Amino acid sequence: MKRFIEGESRTQTTLLPECLDDYISEANPVRVVDVFVDELNLAQLGFDGVAPAITGRPAYHPSVMLKIYIYGYLNRIQSSRRLEREAQRNVELMWLSGKLTPDFKTIANFRKDNGKAIIKVCRQFVLLCQQLGLFTEAIVAVDGSKFKAVNNRDRNFTSAKLQRRREEIECSIQRYLTALDSADRQEPATAAVNAERLQNKIAALKAKMAELKTIEVALNQAPDKQISLTDPDARAMKSRGNGIVGYNVQTAVDTKNHLIVAHDVNNEGSDRSQLSKMAQQAKTAMAVETLTAIADRGYFKSEEIQACDEAQISAIVPKCKTSGANAEGRFDKSDFIYDAQTNEYQCPANQRLIWRFTTVEKGLKLHKYWSSHCQGCHLKAQCTPSNNRRVTRWEHEDILEEMQTRLDQMPDAMRIRKSTVEHPFGTLKEWMGATHFLTKGLEHVRTEMSLHILAYNMKRVMKIVGIENLMAAMRA
Repeated sequence: MKRFIEGESRTQTTLLPECLDDYISEANPVRVVDVFVDELNLAQLGFDGVAPAITGRPAYHPSVMLKIYIYGYLNRIQSSRRLEREAQRNVELMWLSGKLTPDFKTIANFRKDNGKAIIKVCRQFVLLCQQLGLFTEAIVAVDGSKFKAVNNRDRNFTSAKLQRRREEIECSIQRYLTALDSADRQEPATAAVNAERLQNKIAALKAKMAELKTIEVALNQAPDKQISLTDPDARAMKSRGNGIVGYNVQTAVDTKNHLIVAHDVNNEGSDRSQLSKMAQQAKTAMAVETLTAIADRGYFKSEEIQACDEAQISAIVPKCKTSGANAEGRFDKSDFIYDAQTNEYQCPANQRLIWRFTTVEKGLKLHKYWSSHCQGCHLKAQCTPSNNRRVTRWEHEDILEEMQTRLDQMPDAMRIRKSTVEHPFGTLKEWMGATHFLTKGLEHVRTEMSLHILAYNMKRVMKIVGIENLMAAMRA
């Protein structure tokens, strides 16, 4: 071992041991966690146990447990059992907790019992970002992504899946019965062994069939006709063509520094009803009077865009193409020009489509327009296969037209959306691993996601403003 840098002997005794603080540099992110939690008013945020009980064994202060969790999520250590081990051997965590070593059950219970308070801590950090002036552009990109729950796909049932599973079992039982008949014609010694094996398989399948009947009763009582056995709140959702059982995580990310300013978790498979809620949360978090929210066409819903407009939020969402007129070589609705003064449309043949009647469909007040000159029009073949070309106009269609104008004036809006909001999702899923969530139930999953997003934002801000400047801002 000559000519190498050598370490100290394991048996050497040090009379003056080094201070634990000497192991933690001034630029270590763990110091940010320490300052951030110390500056929080935990009682005001709603944490349990801030005031110690008079009787019983003394508990750990909530600040210690919160520091352990934030450190864990910053370093991709989400499991309470892994955090227990790290508290016993990790020098940074020893420094942060004062060498306290709570067991995994105590650590897990803290996250379970303080979910709402932890979500408020995540919002407190977003407020700090706002005070640092990191939200100056007032533009956010909104998107959702599907995250896997603890529930396996085989433990999730719908009516169609239950029927398919029942048919598979019946087919297997019939196959084993046929094999049992064949076994009876074999030699007695071999037949007895095969018959017993096949009868055990048939009995197991019949037990599974009885279990499916019990599941069917619970399935019929479920409001959405879907049931998950491991995590009752998890739902089957489509994710890039593949089905997963999990949750829909919504985020609003600012386009300048790519910080997650608002987030939510639900178990709805569609994003269509999420735009106004996420945009208004982002507007409140960023403390701005007006906001621009960019989303993909999966968020296009007339009522949601109207709600954004009423909240002084300029939505930019591509319209869904539900008509096949363009694909069939016919005129699209965009080829018909609306005149607000006369309340009429002008068609490509310069004919007037006048208002005929008003109806209500799916809660929307719609106006119907058509012309009386369609039968003899020389462009009818390019316009409609029906007797008349009818145009439908929503009562607040002007809001959608203004949004389309904004989209036309901002041709790179979808590129900005993609480069802004999809990277945080990829980063979070990499941190979380293949199983994504570790907790069960929508309430606990929301708590877990808040910790992930707090860690993501904290890392981003440390890169943007620096560790020393961030700690100074927290103490101010």
